[in-house]
Amino acid sequence: MRPTRALGAAVLLGVLTLAGCGQSGTSGTSSKDSAAPAGSAPAASQAPAAGAFPVTVKGGDGDVTVPAKPVRIVSLSPTATETLYAVGAGEQVVAVDDQSDFPAGAPKTKLSGFKPNAEAVIGYKPDLVVLSNDTAGVAAALRKLKVPVLLQSPATKIDDVYTQITNLGTATGHADQAKTVVEGMKSQIAQAVEQAGQAKAAKELTYYHELSPDLYTVTSDTFVGQVYSLFGLKNIADGVDDKAGGYPKLSAEHAVKADPDLVFLADTVCCGQNAETVARRTGWKDLSAVKKGLVIPVNDSLASRWGPRLPEFVKIVGDAVRKAAAAK
Repeated sequence: MRPTRALGAAVLLGVLTLAGCGQSGTSGTSSKDSAAPAGSAPAASQAPAAGAFPVTVKGGDGDVTVPAKPVRIVSLSPTATETLYAVGAGEQVVAVDDQSDFPAGAPKTKLSGFKPNAEAVIGYKPDLVVLSNDTAGVAAALRKLKVPVLLQSPATKIDDVYTQITNLGTATGHADQAKTVVEGMKSQIAQAVEQAGQAKAAKELTYYHELSPDLYTVTSDTFVGQVYSLFGLKNIADGVDDKAGGYPKLSAEHAVKADPDLVFLADTVCCGQNAETVARRTGWKDLSAVKKGLVIPVNDSLASRWGPRLPEFVKIVGDAVRKAAAAK
């Protein structure tokens, strides 16, 4: 999941709004559709008979009724864009925001998911708009024009992911496909966790998840942190700054002293980070993760979005855990 972005405050703005580690998520930063510790996603709506409309699903700001199967969907969320295509609604999508880079064939536009503009959105004549952020009040503006708007806020736990996929499938007339996607995700994640769990030393491992080279990271309280918790890993950022909302900035001294067994880089695309650049940092060449080849690059988007590609991120973590446990 991202083009080059400014660091520091800009990193956190992206993490807390769109995308994706959602940085993973949050799981998981400009194009990061990362999950922030907001409220939990609403419960999954009960799907009607296949193809039956109208349908009502639960959004992040209340129930949303879709009167007929939408044929002109606008997605202002990279995670929602991925989900729409995964459940088979891709042909119904007419426009996506400027950060939606997966799948490659999605109709990317200049629409902003950070500050959605109702007038720009309505130009695409949508019969359903999906977004993860409504700081600009676009939902109310569109609803005044009788356009259904489904708000799917960043996930705070893995079950939220399944709920949002289910609801989006129902809202677009693809409830059965959404169910298949969710079942497949659960199976893949369970398999990755089970395989890593066979490594006896796994629960003794520590990790650091990097959002940017200036050492912004995540804690276990975030969606991304919960992915790592599936494997019993200990986060070196926990307790560092309780006022940072789950996204603290570590000092170089803390990171070096903590000497994590695993370093996950979710700033490989935005900031060109890799094992070599990490090793060149002052004091980092002697870290256990560096010496043992356990600096793990992760596509920024994959590590920060909470959608259907989540099992890919989980598998990367699981493979790294097994490798680290073997190196103990």
